Amino acid sequence: MKKVFHSAATRGEANHGWLQAKHSFSFANYYNPERIQFGVLRVLNDDVIAPGMGFGTHPHDNMEIITIPLEGALEHRDSMDNIGVIEADEIQVMSAGTGIYHSEYNKNKDQSVSLLQLWVFPHTQNVTPRYDQKNINALKTFNSFYPIVTPEATGPGMWIHQDAWFHLGEFDQETEVEYNIHKSGNGVYVFMIEGEGSVSDQALSKRDALGLWEMNSFSITAKKKSRILLLEVPMQQ
Repeated sequence: MKKVFHSAATRGEANHGWLQAKHSFSFANYYNPERIQFGVLRVLNDDVIAPGMGFGTHPHDNMEIITIPLEGALEHRDSMDNIGVIEADEIQVMSAGTGIYHSEYNKNKDQSVSLLQLWVFPHTQNVTPRYDQKNINALKTFNSFYPIVTPEATGPGMWIHQDAWFHLGEFDQETEVEYNIHKSGNGVYVFMIEGEGSVSDQALSKRDALGLWEMNSFSITAKKKSRILLLEVPMQQ
């Protein structure tokens, strides 16, 4: 088993006034040659957007973009004529494929929106662009991990063009879980959204992360009031 630990304090940081951003991997003006990506996971941004502010219309192509709101409401508009608002307990997936334009704004004028946005390289280039969002409340199981993103279009969660499995875990009591890799050659980037725990004997606190690869399974101990995101992705692009 190989590991890499990324403490919350070592992430890239950008303060744009209307946007407070933390970058787990090199992004925009933050560049760290040792933190370009984790396998096909290219971006994990932890953003807080001021009331009524947001990202103007901009392009993407050949990227799977997953947005997970933590607090507040985010409004989305794109060149496929989709208009939607996503809130906590919802997931948004966008396959940029051959190319799209979109914008993202804080829907509320009196409350910030906090979100995680992830970019994953797809296994197939130039697919037809698509947009989807889903409420995940029906998927929730406390004190265990439940899937929110998989490669299967008919699965219970969302799907992307990649052999990747994303799970959320929400814990109201101390719990030990064994995680088994879905596909040989994949690794897992563990991101502690809230609370504390340990992964394969590495202690993690809020917003810390641990990448693991070259293993078949590993153990996770979550403390009470913890929320953990598991991002299983191929390590080769």
